[in-house]
Amino acid sequence: MDLSAALARLDTEGYAPLGRVLGDDGLTALRERAEDLMLGRAADPGLFFQMDAQTGHYEDAGLGWRGPSLAYRKIERLEKDERFLAWLSNPLFERVARARIPGGIVLYRAILFNKGEPGGGAIRWHQDGGTLWGLSQEPELQIWTALDDAPADGGCLEVVPGSHLQGLARPMGGIIPEDQLRAHRAEERAVSLPVQAGEAVLLHNQLWHRSGPSREGHRRRGFSLCYMSDATRCLRKKRAPREFFRVFEGRGKPTESGPSIRR
Repeated sequence: MDLSAALARLDTEGYAPLGRVLGDDGLTALRERAEDLMLGRAADPGLFFQMDAQTGHYEDAGLGWRGPSLAYRKIERLEKDERFLAWLSNPLFERVARARIPGGIVLYRAILFNKGEPGGGAIRWHQDGGTLWGLSQEPELQIWTALDDAPADGGCLEVVPGSHLQGLARPMGGIIPEDQLRAHRAEERAVSLPVQAGEAVLLHNQLWHRSGPSREGHRRRGFSLCYMSDATRCLRKKRAPREFFRVFEGRGKPTESGPSIRR
């Protein structure tokens, strides 16, 4: 795959669809493992679970394992699972990561987002970064793989093209304040990114993005990866600083052509 156009679009617009990169066998393997983990049929290697809220509001979501259920909204630390590890370390993603991150490359997170058949809750406009993430430098590369179809009216990602060039909307990151949404006409500029199962999308961490609920009777699972430099340090003080999982060893300078992401 020629990545030059996708990398250039990532720089200017903050996102870039890669098309279908995961085949039927891979989809089956990851779907099965996700279901087995949620239902307790596979050994838990030390994952983090968050239950979806019945109210549909993120702040009402329950943390931790709550027993067998397909209603978990997310599972984190999936680099500990051999099937998800095999996918997040695949050669295509390595090429993308090396094109933007010099030296050794680690993971901030490897996370499954799940919107269940009852219709998962909506996620508001936000950015993935800021002091909430507690890092010594801002990560800039995420790759999102669809494990199910995510149509325009069924939980697909929505983005505001170019919004990453403005930097963080607030130092702590996270939810975009309403006054900034209005000032930058987020609703008018919003672009939907419907995808079919197996397709992947590159995202800049500071791109404004959100997703709506899934269609009733349909699941919408997406596997999201955030890669960053191994020079990044965890700044949290209440608990021991995190040590990040190394995915790719260092090889010096980025390996693909094209301009670097703006900082």
